[in-house]
Amino acid sequence: MNKKLYMVSLGPGDVELLTLKALNAFKKCDAICVPTKSADNSFTKSISYKIVSNALNLLEVSKPVVPVYSPMHFRYEDWVHEADVILETLQQHNSICFVTLGDAGIYSSIYYLLNIIKEKQKKVYDNCEVIAGVTSFSAASAEAKKALCLGDEELIIKPINPRGKVKTTQILMRPKIGMDTKSLGEGDFYTFENMYLEDAKITPSKIEKVKKYMTLFINFAKRS
Repeated sequence: MNKKLYMVSLGPGDVELLTLKALNAFKKCDAICVPTKSADNSFTKSISYKIVSNALNLLEVSKPVVPVYSPMHFRYEDWVHEADVILETLQQHNSICFVTLGDAGIYSSIYYLLNIIKEKQKKVYDNCEVIAGVTSFSAASAEAKKALCLGDEELIIKPINPRGKVKTTQILMRPKIGMDTKSLGEGDFYTFENMYLEDAKITPSKIEKVKKYMTLFINFAKRS
């Protein structure tokens, strides 16, 4: 049986903002790995643990919860340790969840861990599923009842205290049908057409012409 790893986004803190996919992953999995900043592996100060506990109460299910020490020092050896705990837990179970606050794609450790897991156990990486979540800024916008962007406005997300040279990922939305994409330039492009619909298509490059209104381009930051 193939082992299954779910990388689950917890959203901004409210259990009611967990997605159905996240809740279904909690129901299906055998154990849940939860990060903690406490060296003694306690969950006293863990927001993630509180959300997971509330979710399990909501689902009326019980699952083993495995602490993953995550000191947040942005050191490679720390991510290797976290990945090792995840893989060791997966050896004991057929399917597990690892959780992260907010959305996995926004300033999360998920992809540091997945890169290491890919090197250590490619089959686990290939069978892994990343579950998106509600971002803190989407939730903040809703609380304030103010749009993040309207019409042709841009939305910029940036770190306040960057640790080095800043790289940029571009999300390009609202193209016109028939549009030639040469003007978008070059880069590490992915094209997403009609996501989650019956004819959904993901192309790991930039398509030449826009055919569908629901087309999204992401030009990912160039990373070594």
